[in-house]
Amino acid sequence: MRLGFSTQEAYFTILGVLIVLSAIGTIIGNWLVSRAQGNETRLNNLRVVNSRVRASWPLLIVFAIAFCLGEAALLIFFAFASFFALREFIALTPTRRHDHVILIIAFYIAIPVQYILLGYEEIGLFSLFIPVYLFLTLPVVMALAKDTDRFLDRVAKVQWGIMLAIFCVSHAPAIATLNLTRFNSSGLLLMLYFLLVLYFADLFQIMASAIWGGKPTWSNQYKTYKGIIIGSIGALIMGSALFWMTPFRAWQAPLMSLLIIVSGTLGALVMSSVKRSLGAVRLDTSMMLTRGALDRMEMLFFSAPVFYHSTIFLFMSK
Repeated sequence: MRLGFSTQEAYFTILGVLIVLSAIGTIIGNWLVSRAQGNETRLNNLRVVNSRVRASWPLLIVFAIAFCLGEAALLIFFAFASFFALREFIALTPTRRHDHVILIIAFYIAIPVQYILLGYEEIGLFSLFIPVYLFLTLPVVMALAKDTDRFLDRVAKVQWGIMLAIFCVSHAPAIATLNLTRFNSSGLLLMLYFLLVLYFADLFQIMASAIWGGKPTWSNQYKTYKGIIIGSIGALIMGSALFWMTPFRAWQAPLMSLLIIVSGTLGALVMSSVKRSLGAVRLDTSMMLTRGALDRMEMLFFSAPVFYHSTIFLFMSK
């Protein structure tokens, strides 16, 4: 491990620092909200920032699961995350009675099979099962139902939900399965590094937008173009400083961090377009606890498969 840390020491160090920072951030955030009563604009901005600070607690749960319970528990955790994300996506999508069979396949066959393949490290089938075999199977099943009304539209929406909620999300724990011993690193630490960079990117973009203002983006009224740029730079600095968790050299970590930040930001932009096309509105209102699974994972959908396959191609295929 870089900087003289063992893997176990690195886990405890990161976990301890995150617990302290999360507790401090939560306390300060609640205190600022209590002092901002009467100033509605400032109050809303603080509530949005606090919602991102509170998102560090689920991240701590992922850390604890990965370290204490092992890879199997981590896969189960993300399988449930896929289930809730797909459920929310389908809830936004109009379905018909004949669609129930493919929804059963999606929820109760696709999710278990995808994560079982990952658990057994069948990476070839893991990468092809959904985009090839499942995507060819679903329209056949729907065609056998003889319901051709808006056939392509219905199939495409379910496939898109499966691609995001199952295929893309499953690539986050897939990072933990990478064998990085020859780099004196750990797949679990690399996954945690990936999640940390994503978290810092979202948090810093929201904070910078609240502090420096600017023109709001069309996809998220609480993020501004200036805030996204400043926040991304902050996340890039954090990702560069945490290079010791990764198999990357000091000059490579900023490039991989930039890849995570850009793909995550673009993924959030696409998810906003998808949800708006389905008639949904953003849930970042004064009731921050109403943020759903799609909102919480919007930066992960694109960045997880991009980072996973980039790491394999650039560092493990040589």
